[in-house]
Amino acid sequence: MDFFATIQYDSGCDRFVLKRSHLVSDFFDLKMGLAGNVIQKIVNYRIKLAIIGDFSIDSSKSLRDFIYEMNSGRDIFF
Repeated sequence: MDFFATIQYDSGCDRFVLKRSHLVSDFFDLKMGLAGNVIQKIVNYRIKLAIIGDFSIDSSKSLRDFIYEMNSGRDIFF
C-alpha cells in the first residue's frame, strides 16, 4: 500500500495494473484474508486496480465468485 500511496501522492495517478505473478499466492487464498484487507485499503484510498493474468487455472469456486464480484464493481478488476 505504501507503493500505491506514494505514486498517488507524487503523481496524482490513481489507476494501477498489476500482473498476477506480482502478487503472493496467499493473496488468492481467500481464507487467509489478505485479498480482503488489500482490497479494503484500495477502496479507501480511492484507487482503481486491474490484476491481469490467467485465472482459468484456479479451481476454487470461492475465488471465481470473488473475481466475478470484483469485476461487477468499480474499483478492482481481474
